[in-house]
Amino acid sequence: MQREQVRKQIEEIGIIACARVRLPEHALFAAETLYEAEIPVVEVTLTLPQATEVIADLAKRYPEMIVGAGTVLDEQAAQRSVSAGARFITSPGFIPEVVACAKKANVVVLPGALTPSEVIAAWKAGSDFVKIFPSATAGGTHYVRALKVPLPQIPLIVTGGVNQLTAFDYILAGASAIGVGSELLPKEALANKQAERIHELARRFLMMVKEARAQRDVG
Repeated sequence: MQREQVRKQIEEIGIIACARVRLPEHALFAAETLYEAEIPVVEVTLTLPQATEVIADLAKRYPEMIVGAGTVLDEQAAQRSVSAGARFITSPGFIPEVVACAKKANVVVLPGALTPSEVIAAWKAGSDFVKIFPSATAGGTHYVRALKVPLPQIPLIVTGGVNQLTAFDYILAGASAIGVGSELLPKEALANKQAERIHELARRFLMMVKEARAQRDVG
């Protein structure tokens, strides 16, 4: 799957699921369960020591799944992630060498940013998306809407505090996609392999994205 295809699919689905877990089996279960629930975009954070092994396993077994590496903090980690099969790279902040590495490898990259200056710098560096993190503490939907007024051309992905109460409003405010962690993948659901619970949460978030986009398009 080429970079442009990955970028397009992330935009179409509108949700990046973040599997920030402590055990590799939980990351695997999360990705496989979400894939069944029609959310094939999953970020495995490098805070999990075995993250690259998990990414490699998923990339091999699910060619249509978009598995990415999260919390990538340096060029070496980016290179390891790409070699493992990561189709996108994301960081909590803007790290120029990580963006450059992803671009060179023709892999989608979405660095984190918060201030307008950071957003612009990340975009000018060649990012595919800019991740607003942490969005909730920065002003939530009001802040995202304010950013989109002068920067309508920059596709924003909102993460940090996205839940069932705010997902709809973030899309309505102009976010291209939302990043959702424990609100979509509760720890107990992963630990107890509650696939149906995750399926239901996935259905709710997908519906919120769809309905918010429909309302935004009408408006």
